[in-house]
Amino acid sequence: MNTTLFRNAKAIVTVDGDDRVLLNANLRIKGNAIDYIGYDDIDAEHMIDASELILYPGLINTHHHFYQTFTRNLAQVQNLELFPWLTALYEIWRHLDDECIYYSSLTAMGELVRYGCTTAMDHHYVFPKEGSDHFIDRQFDAAEALGVRLHAARGSMSRGKSDGGLPPDDLVQDITTILEDSERLVHKFHDPSPFSMKQVVLAPCSPFSVTTDLLRESARLARKLGVRLHTHLCETYDEEQFCLDMFGQRPLDYMESCEWIG
Repeated sequence: MNTTLFRNAKAIVTVDGDDRVLLNANLRIKGNAIDYIGYDDIDAEHMIDASELILYPGLINTHHHFYQTFTRNLAQVQNLELFPWLTALYEIWRHLDDECIYYSSLTAMGELVRYGCTTAMDHHYVFPKEGSDHFIDRQFDAAEALGVRLHAARGSMSRGKSDGGLPPDDLVQDITTILEDSERLVHKFHDPSPFSMKQVVLAPCSPFSVTTDLLRESARLARKLGVRLHTHLCETYDEEQFCLDMFGQRPLDYMESCEWIG
């Protein structure tokens, strides 16, 4: 198996249980995993002089929206609260297409890599009714091009304005479409093995943009497929009031009733 040795590193920040920082030590990578850190003089197929390098573990991004890279810094929405901010930007996001998803993902992950992040978790939940069938596929294409470990959260919205939700009706999907695509993505991309580069998470967007049925069925599907769940919860007082008005429960209690806890 391919091995690479970083020899005589200026410093190795281990982030182990003792927070050790090793000076002038060696680190070897075997395949895509570190198999040695220490001071022994060991062999490898490839040698890198690390005497001027500081080595540290790759950072992990736990929540992102790659597609929003192309709509940040818009002056007209900078000072808005969450609900009006979303309402304004839905008018732009309804025009997302494959190209926008690929290049926004490439841009966002490129920025993360530049500052030391090697694992990213993106929560994509905006799927226009036309042309959005392979948005998550395009994200995996971008991650592979950069060599980033991606946990793609297949987000979803199923409660549009006509059903008392926040998003426009043309940006929500029916529950069957959402669950079928979620299962397709898990079967196509999800690799649960150690050090895998691709994983899929099921991620209904939020209590104010999805139905109770979708939350419950997503939880059941995730358990059936052995994947994780992800969502937005308890972000603002507006969301708390929405849950009290719509469901008679605060957000966490509501999620427990939807089988998300435990």
